[in-house]
Amino acid sequence: MMKVIFACVHNAGRSQMAAAFFNKHADKSKAEAISAGTQPAEKVHACVLSTMKSVDIDLSNVTPQLLTDELASGANLLITMGCGEACPYVPGLKRLDWPLPDPKGKSDDEVCVIRDEIRARVLRLLHDLNALECCDLEAAT
Repeated sequence: MMKVIFACVHNAGRSQMAAAFFNKHADKSKAEAISAGTQPAEKVHACVLSTMKSVDIDLSNVTPQLLTDELASGANLLITMGCGEACPYVPGLKRLDWPLPDPKGKSDDEVCVIRDEIRARVLRLLHDLNALECCDLEAAT
């Protein structure tokens, strides 16, 4: 089973959205995702909660968590979410960076654009990993 970690600094926005989309669309027998941060916030940003709820994903019970060695154990891939020098590094773990703006403090329309970009990137990743639950990439969007 492939384990992907989506990480940003506060684990309250981009990484939460990415993990939620990944787990929604992944073939659960092939892949799973978690999200974490280097300095986790107390809760997911309100703008992220409402934007994700509008696409039928409820993150209201999700709590940001710290990226630890234990959490990263067994992971295959770390995807950082545009946090630059503050992004985590886990030795021995393949890392990709998706340079995306932080949704915190953005308008609803701006957060929707970020959300949709994250969803598109996650779907492409799942397709590339051969772990998309459905066969048709268009059907998942």
